[in-house]
Amino acid sequence: MRILVVEDEPKIAQAVKRGLELKGFAVDAVYDADSGYSYASDPDYDAIVLDRMLPGSMDGVALCRKLRDENISTPILMLTARGTIGDRVEGLNNGADDYLIKPFSFDELTARVRALLRRPPVQVGTLLKVGDLTLDTGNYEVLRAGKPIKLSHKEFTLLEYLMHHPNQVITKEMIINHVWDQDADILPNTIEVYIGYLRNKIDRPFPKSKALLETVRGFGYKLSGK
Repeated sequence: MRILVVEDEPKIAQAVKRGLELKGFAVDAVYDADSGYSYASDPDYDAIVLDRMLPGSMDGVALCRKLRDENISTPILMLTARGTIGDRVEGLNNGADDYLIKPFSFDELTARVRALLRRPPVQVGTLLKVGDLTLDTGNYEVLRAGKPIKLSHKEFTLLEYLMHHPNQVITKEMIINHVWDQDADILPNTIEVYIGYLRNKIDRPFPKSKALLETVRGFGYKLSGK
């Protein structure tokens, strides 16, 4: 397995590199955000160990977000000396898969890297796109053709679920199971109401564009940009 380490302190970077190599990994180390971006764009890396505070044109959080926005789904373990809840939430919301606070145990670092590598490959990212519709799961922003769309919390959750399954028929039962908790008493008509709310916000204000949200009669709904 090939690991990229992006860390601005050369001694720490080299210590992590040597330690991971002793565990059988192939490791490359770079020391600034711009080099990190150049290397991380290589699809041959299996995981990235990324420092939060980096020199260059962006910090580690911005680098992580840039990679996710470009659909680079390599698992990312973020390292930081800043361990507040807000810092961790910011890193995770911008695409990091895990977070480790300095100083750290090397055994824990290795265990977390191995845990990331055991996960099945998935499309990771904060930005979902279907046609000219985009949804940012980190900033809770929805745009169509560059125009902001305001959604309620439940509308946002429903749209996010549909956008995770583009061009697929989604039944009412699937929506109830994934968008509402198990204690909610939801009727099929409720789904129809919320689908109507979404149509009124993502399709009807854009009459010159293709309707994205389709009803597949007898089956369910489909969000399609094709």
